[in-house]
Amino acid sequence: MNMDMNASNPLSLKEVHVKDSFWSTYIKLVKEVVIPYQWEVLNDNVAEAEPSHVMKNFRIAAGLEEGEFYGFFFQDTDLAKWLEAVAYSLQTTTDKELEKLADDAIDLVEKAQQPDGYLNTYFTIGRMEKRWTNLEECHELYTAGHFIEAGVAYHQATGKRKLLDVVCRFADYIDSVFGPEPGKIRGYDGHQEIELALVKLYRETGNDRYLNLSRFFIEERGQEPYYFQEEWKKRDRISFWDMRVSGPPADRKKYLQTHLPVKEQKEAVGHAVRVVYMLTGMAEVAKETGDSMLYNACKELWNNIVTKQMYITGGIGSTSIGEAFTFDYDLPNDTVYAETCASIGLIVFAQKMLQIENKSCYADVIERALYNVIISSMSRDGRHFFYVNPLEVWPKASEKNPVKKHVKPVRQKWFGCACCPPNLARLITSLGQYIYTQKERTLFVHQFISSSANLEIDGKRVCIHQTTEYPWYGNVRLELELEGREELELAIRIPGWCKEYTVRMSGKEQLREQAVVDNGYLILAGEFTSGTFIELKLDMPVTLMKANPKVRADAGKVVMQRGPVIYCLEEVDNGENLSNITLDPDAPVSVQFDSELLDGAITLITKGYRDVFDEKAAQGDLYQPYKKEREEVSIKAVPYGIWGNRTPGEMLVWVRI
Repeated sequence: MNMDMNASNPLSLKEVHVKDSFWSTYIKLVKEVVIPYQWEVLNDNVAEAEPSHVMKNFRIAAGLEEGEFYGFFFQDTDLAKWLEAVAYSLQTTTDKELEKLADDAIDLVEKAQQPDGYLNTYFTIGRMEKRWTNLEECHELYTAGHFIEAGVAYHQATGKRKLLDVVCRFADYIDSVFGPEPGKIRGYDGHQEIELALVKLYRETGNDRYLNLSRFFIEERGQEPYYFQEEWKKRDRISFWDMRVSGPPADRKKYLQTHLPVKEQKEAVGHAVRVVYMLTGMAEVAKETGDSMLYNACKELWNNIVTKQMYITGGIGSTSIGEAFTFDYDLPNDTVYAETCASIGLIVFAQKMLQIENKSCYADVIERALYNVIISSMSRDGRHFFYVNPLEVWPKASEKNPVKKHVKPVRQKWFGCACCPPNLARLITSLGQYIYTQKERTLFVHQFISSSANLEIDGKRVCIHQTTEYPWYGNVRLELELEGREELELAIRIPGWCKEYTVRMSGKEQLREQAVVDNGYLILAGEFTSGTFIELKLDMPVTLMKANPKVRADAGKVVMQRGPVIYCLEEVDNGENLSNITLDPDAPVSVQFDSELLDGAITLITKGYRDVFDEKAAQGDLYQPYKKEREEVSIKAVPYGIWGNRTPGEMLVWVRI
């Protein structure tokens, strides 16, 4: 059954200008520090960072140098994501020097492309005969997808076709190799990505074959006969990871989301990034084709993730083994994985769902992840990053317990598998795409970020100016700039965490009683004139949040939340042994703006108790009779997003009560 799924469309990045006291700092940091730093890393010019070898791989593949491939199978994607981040940056800010750098990189990519359109340095450098022989493990189509995304973004930013033409040739070649037709490979990639990328390419070029190919990859997944099993047999059961005989891929079906056809999957299982990339592709194909069964599968898996498998910070993926989901309500805080890429993928998936159905739950999750996991993932110097985003850190355990080795108490300069830093850069540079969407005469305001946006209604220019001090304060002002009197509709999200708010039109009437709230959006419709402004005030009390009682890791604990921001305790403020602290739920909480905490942030001060440290008892038996001894202490909580930017030490999100 087909249905209309065009709820709204995002505004072009060129039409949205972010000028925000909070986010502009990060956008500027990415443009001025992160993108140049990552370029140096890709060229192996940062001595302390893990070697990248990306640009050298391309020079070897292009025949400009001699040597061996170095890195992971998907090493090429670091350059693709860097180019995409550059493209988004160029859509909002002119930078001829950066554009020249990107153009030169694109020239190199073009030189590395094979005559038939194939592009992948891992296989081009000495492994051409093994192309398409290990889709399960080797990320060939995943890598292609990232270059397709970069090609589309760079064309939109600059109008230059070179990279777009490169990826079109590659996509055409892929289409000649894969599909249901006789003689083609009826397979798909072990790591989903190309599915969503092909829809972008379809929209940019209007070529139906790309949409059809995306749909094929999605619908073929999980079908019988099982492609990865057949592929495994053909390559003599050899794994490319260690060149030894491997176990049958049937054992990895859930990890790869191939245990069922995608329309029959009910729970998010396996590698978390792959799940949300798959779902993004599914949502995109559903929107373009009107496939209601595909969309219903997206909703089913969305609900499973956000109601049973998502951390309060917006992180997903609860185990380092397979970087994966485990099972419903299994959300450990100290061995969590919550990969940065997984939350980025969740944000992108939520955005696509929001464009199909305007429900605030999708924008709420985007907001939750942005202000917590995403901000936490990068240091304020732009040169250090988290791959894993824990909710509890004991540095000594991270150092000495192999089960917690993946949990880092400080951000790292780079990673051998460096998927997260360039992914983070492309998200932040594209932030303007997440603020507004439009459908006909309706403008949706999804995120509260100071910005201006230009759009057209019936051929007439409409401009909206948003100013806010979010996320620290809940005051939002929206002002319209029109050519004349216009009939239009504003749909403004009321966040799920907000229970009380006021709204006024041009400083006069209080509109809350008269206004309609539809799917979490406050609807203001009528005839507007230039200069009309709306003032929205969202009440931001401090709320103690508890987990569903099925989440065993959080039993008897609470989290402090104010607005969209989750708070945590750090050793630098509260001393060591944070697990010995108990929060008094009845104590008042003082909300204080600390101008000296990085660029300024709201902190929370309250009262609680700490178990008395008895030196004599500490020197005694490992287990002793219980004796209640505690002292009252002041507790300081800081936003989770900025933890780890001061003195390294313990960190704790869920606090005992």
